[in-house]
Amino acid sequence: MKIIKYGLNALLLSLILTFSSTVMAQEVNINTADAQTIADSLNGIGLKKAQAIIAWRTEHGNFKDLSGLENVKGIGQKTLEKNKDNIQF
Repeated sequence: MKIIKYGLNALLLSLILTFSSTVMAQEVNINTADAQTIADSLNGIGLKKAQAIIAWRTEHGNFKDLSGLENVKGIGQKTLEKNKDNIQF
């Protein structure tokens, strides 16, 4: 019985560590990163939104602050709030 309990605890811990590492955002410079890096680094930003960020940046120039990202279709206050500590300029 102890072996089963130990095995389940180990499995649970490995699942938690795996899940938390994929969900946690990483710092990223929004003005220099490529789309894949942005998508991999920020919560709620997939490849399509990351590509939209790059397209906006290419057309309009570098972002100066978080509010500039609201000009990108699909990026709103909730997404910015989740990622504000991880977005660098």
